[in-house]
Amino acid sequence: MLAIYAPIVRNTAISFELEPPTIAEFKSRVTEYLNVAPWVVCESENIIVGYSYAGRHRARAAYQWSVDVSVYVAANQHRRGVGRALYTSLIECLRLQGFYNAYAGITLPNPASVALHESLGFQPVGVYRDVGYKLGQWHSVGWWALALRNESPPPPLIALRDLTETAAWKQAMSAGTALLIR
Repeated sequence: MLAIYAPIVRNTAISFELEPPTIAEFKSRVTEYLNVAPWVVCESENIIVGYSYAGRHRARAAYQWSVDVSVYVAANQHRRGVGRALYTSLIECLRLQGFYNAYAGITLPNPASVALHESLGFQPVGVYRDVGYKLGQWHSVGWWALALRNESPPPPLIALRDLTETAAWKQAMSAGTALLIR
């Protein structure tokens, strides 16, 4: 996963990190995020070609039913349905856990990412103008939201450890597989 992410950090404004994390830092992030929601990985011929994940939207307790989502796909795997497949599975898993909202931040311009998110039902909610400075210029970030459910009051979230061996979980994880272009 870090092999996919590091060039994005080094060569683009897609990520606002200025230096790629070390392997230890990256492992720590994965472990921390897994306390909240899944990481979904796509492999082809035993090589990771993409991954998606969700993390807390904000730290305060009232935000607990909302997550921020991200997807990263290896450059040589674009336009093969990997991002759509990863997000489809991730979103189904988040629904099973009981999350209500998923938010995605996209460094602008990025028409391919905007199209992916909107094709999955994400709606634009706003833009942070010139919020990050990287690669010698200011960059804006657009925010998109996807409603995952709407009943009130919200029930408690279900921990990953209580779902990962269920048939519903396995079905959610495989939801995106049919979307891959072979």
